[in-house]
Amino acid sequence: MPPDPRLPLFLRERRRLAGLAYRMTGSVADTEDILQQAWLRLAAQPLEAIETPPRWLGAVVTRLCLDHLKSARQRRETYVGAWLPDPLVRDAAPDAEQDWMVTEDVSIALILTLDTLTPEMRAAFLLRDAFDYSFEEIARVIDKTPAACRQLVSRARKRLAGAEAPARIASTDQAAPIVAAFWHASRTGDMQALLDLFAEEIEVRTDGGGKVPAAINVLHGRRRAAGLFAGLGRKRALPPPPLPPIRRINGVPGFVTREAGNVLQTTALDIRAGRIVAVWIVRNPDKLRHLAGAALP
Repeated sequence: MPPDPRLPLFLRERRRLAGLAYRMTGSVADTEDILQQAWLRLAAQPLEAIETPPRWLGAVVTRLCLDHLKSARQRRETYVGAWLPDPLVRDAAPDAEQDWMVTEDVSIALILTLDTLTPEMRAAFLLRDAFDYSFEEIARVIDKTPAACRQLVSRARKRLAGAEAPARIASTDQAAPIVAAFWHASRTGDMQALLDLFAEEIEVRTDGGGKVPAAINVLHGRRRAAGLFAGLGRKRALPPPPLPPIRRINGVPGFVTREAGNVLQTTALDIRAGRIVAVWIVRNPDKLRHLAGAALP
């Protein structure tokens, strides 16, 4: 039996489609489910009936994402504590099937900003600016007029423009001293060292999903953030272990640890101009299942 010509086509588009689904949902598991559904729909279609398969697949994935977001709306409204996307850890993907997780540009700051948009606005913006769909194509995907799609994209661009950040530290080597200083200060409870590391308007989010201990509210401001980590550090009352390997988590430096109670945790640091402007901590075990097979602590 000859090989299915649709399979190599889908595999060529997989990374692009996964990047789209992850930006829409913020979830690794949902992204994988949506990709599987998209493949099944492609497998059921004769190729000659699809004028432009890559565009067709992008439309299918977007519609699947919109359907998913509608069904997930109630769960998100009752989510316990601060929400963060599933972390994508470079060099920690268990197999080649999840290669998209370590190669696609999907910053936490971008996902958090996209999450403030309506699902239709998010879809219109991504299809237009990330995948170069025409407004007519977008209109067919999200069932709006081209004029309405143009307005959605315009509003999304304005919202995202306010969240654009200056260039981050490019290499792990450059970030390493700051990451190491944060590790030591947060583990020993050194309040002054933390204040010196943090930007004035730092944001701290800790996502436990109500399943493990975590800060419920997003913390803003250098003193509140330093107080949180200083307090946690003092409770340990033990010399800090060596700094874990520095990894890229959604493009920014960070590390993966096992905390008290054998809780797996990712910590990502957004560093700009030599200061930490955001700390994003994921502890919710549901969001870390894709790391289970990786070589982590």
